[in-house]
Amino acid sequence: MSPLAQLTILAPGLLGASVARAAREHGAARRIVIWARRPETRLALRDQPWCNAVADTATEAAREASLVVVAAPVDQIVPLVRQIAPALSPGAIVTDVGSVKGEIVRFGTAALESRAHFVGSHPMAGSEKTGWEHGSARLFVHRTCFVTPRPETDARALETVAAFWQTLGAEVVTVGADAHDEIVAHISHLPQVLASTLCSFLAQKNLGWRNHAGGGLRDTTRIAGSDPHLWRTILEQNRDEVLRALRQYQDELHAFQVALANRDYVEVTARLERGRAYRAQFRPPPP
Repeated sequence: MSPLAQLTILAPGLLGASVARAAREHGAARRIVIWARRPETRLALRDQPWCNAVADTATEAAREASLVVVAAPVDQIVPLVRQIAPALSPGAIVTDVGSVKGEIVRFGTAALESRAHFVGSHPMAGSEKTGWEHGSARLFVHRTCFVTPRPETDARALETVAAFWQTLGAEVVTVGADAHDEIVAHISHLPQVLASTLCSFLAQKNLGWRNHAGGGLRDTTRIAGSDPHLWRTILEQNRDEVLRALRQYQDELHAFQVALANRDYVEVTARLERGRAYRAQFRPPPP
């Protein structure tokens, strides 16, 4: 894609800073403007080589932007879109990095009316670490990035957003917002709940046991170290889909429990084998 005249990133944490770093490294924008909510963060960002300017307000940062990436927590994305809407140039494009898309896409689109274009995005990248200091220009390489247009989404805006993520190294998958929320409830939100609740359960046992944990427990529960407040907002916004996934998983766990209780080791083995086969078919992780 041709470089954007101005890329604006609002509320950069790990993902937003990684967008800026990757855009700078790949030449995706001629000018990168950042806005952060905290004054001390804005002060620190002014010394970073991967942005051209740090604005004091979100509205100021959005002026003259070709593309705005809203990298705030999911419950703050739509309010920020509403805040910057009057400052956007006609035809500007706004996207986000939120891991829930249904309400964000609907209300984000409505907030911009016909002045600018909203196209939802969700890069499947990140870690249990937070903060712009942990940003990486390679965070999106070979990672899926969902792009979630509505039927009325402007075709050129959709093309621009998809091409932007591809330039950063991501593999773009285009789906509707509701389909996206069902998918991530199973492959992202459910694993987070399982890891966190497993650690919560073990915390009620003898605390000395954790000193003997091997790689299995560490690998299984790595994401339990994620920010609980961040995940609370995600679970609030995708509550119905996560509850559906949890009910289905409880059925699977109950069936395993019954098989083990009945000494049906053929069934136990079959379920273990099915799990192993599914895990073996994962794509290799990015280098």
